[in-house]
Amino acid sequence: MPKPSAIKVGMTLSGPRLAEQNARFAAQAGATHIVVHLGRYAPGPDPSPYQTGGAVGPILGDCSAEPLWSYERMAEVVAMLRAHGLQIAAMENFAPNFWSDILLDGPRKTAQMDDLKRLVRDAGRAGIPVIGYNFSLAGVWGWMRRPVGRGGALTSVFDATAFDPDAPIADGMVWNMRYRAGRPEAPPVTVSDAELWQRLEWFLKELVPVAEEAGVRLAAHPDDPPVERLRGTARLVNQPHKYDRLLGVVRSPANALEFCLGSLQEMTTGDVYAATRKHARAGDIAYVHFRNVRGKVPSYQETFVDDGDIDMTEIVRILRDEAYDGVIVPDHVPELDCAAPWHAGMAYAIAYMRALVGNAEALGPSRTARELKMAG
Repeated sequence: MPKPSAIKVGMTLSGPRLAEQNARFAAQAGATHIVVHLGRYAPGPDPSPYQTGGAVGPILGDCSAEPLWSYERMAEVVAMLRAHGLQIAAMENFAPNFWSDILLDGPRKTAQMDDLKRLVRDAGRAGIPVIGYNFSLAGVWGWMRRPVGRGGALTSVFDATAFDPDAPIADGMVWNMRYRAGRPEAPPVTVSDAELWQRLEWFLKELVPVAEEAGVRLAAHPDDPPVERLRGTARLVNQPHKYDRLLGVVRSPANALEFCLGSLQEMTTGDVYAATRKHARAGDIAYVHFRNVRGKVPSYQETFVDDGDIDMTEIVRILRDEAYDGVIVPDHVPELDCAAPWHAGMAYAIAYMRALVGNAEALGPSRTARELKMAG
């Protein structure tokens, strides 16, 4: 019999879904590792126009009163998951109010960095091995919900001609979330490419040494959508080669990648298979968002895991060949038309991923490895 793959299949639980019932669901579906989002934010603008397909989004909440996550809170989540036979893979996305002035180069950035250092140390003590983050002001923006997936499934679509990508970010907001009250007289938020990279470099040089000591890897997500600019702000990792620049800011195992296949495929340059092989071989990948899409910037849609432009079987072959032993998780998935749309969509993705990983040694040789050999 072929030996089992070292790749682990996980699931993401966030907000109200981070609960006992969904931990049981994850274990029943065959996930062994969980990526968590700890934020439980106050309601913001009415999200129904986005959810029903009439407006761009996503429309998120108000994090202005979100307290810094404590060691006790993180340890409680780790223990709850462990009680269901699940390991924690990562904690994803700082609440915007924790680091708004770091992103904006505001007067409180040093105080906020002190808080992030405490959070990272506490995460390490609680047994959280990875913290995923996305260094962006506009965040994820520009999606529309449309029933255009296979069989009319509801999924996310990006079409840069369907909305104004230059619409400014409201004062008091980053990452589509409110971190303080807005000021009507405030000028629009803008940031150049050079300024954004300077801010990232300060962030990494301050926080990576702390993460090293705490036994935590900081994992950077690429831009989604990976456009050049969005809402008056530069984008950081909107082409695959920019991951190299990010890794070069501080050379450390604690400076790593939240490797989103869908975002990489949406980019206008590069090759998702070559990028996967390169970063898996180098040990740069903290965990993988195993997501498929069809199309590229400026127009693409998210698909079921087996129905997009990426050959996901080939991705597993590459990870297998490069001895990747980390976690792969579905990201946001199309919803199935049933009584539990999210659960059904997630279970479908997990089952597909488990089938690939469980048979990784039987998938045959990597076709892209053969192509590289022939080209060389």
